[in-house]
Amino acid sequence: MRSVLFILAALAVIGSGYWAYHENYSTQAELDRVDSLRREIGAARERVAILKAEWAYLNRPDRLSDLAELNFDRLGLLPLLPDQFDLIANVPEPIPDVIDLTEPIDVTSAGAQQP
Repeated sequence: MRSVLFILAALAVIGSGYWAYHENYSTQAELDRVDSLRREIGAARERVAILKAEWAYLNRPDRLSDLAELNFDRLGLLPLLPDQFDLIANVPEPIPDVIDLTEPIDVTSAGAQQP
């Protein structure tokens, strides 16, 4: 009986060793994957920063005004002037819809029309 317990204990130790070995290599593989993902994220952030800088460079007001002047015949773009804007007090407010509250409204499903 004792030998059976020793054999079972040895098998349990071998099994747990195999499990720990497998988990160690799985963990190392995932850590390598995380490192590669972090490198990809860093490269993507660098590309985004470069694209933002290029966008800011291309959208400079002096460059855009030069482009508008060069393409005036084709586009007909005019510069914005301060007198083209109006005061907020002169903007009309939307007229709210008038709801007739003298008639009852049926909210039950019995009043719904069947298709």
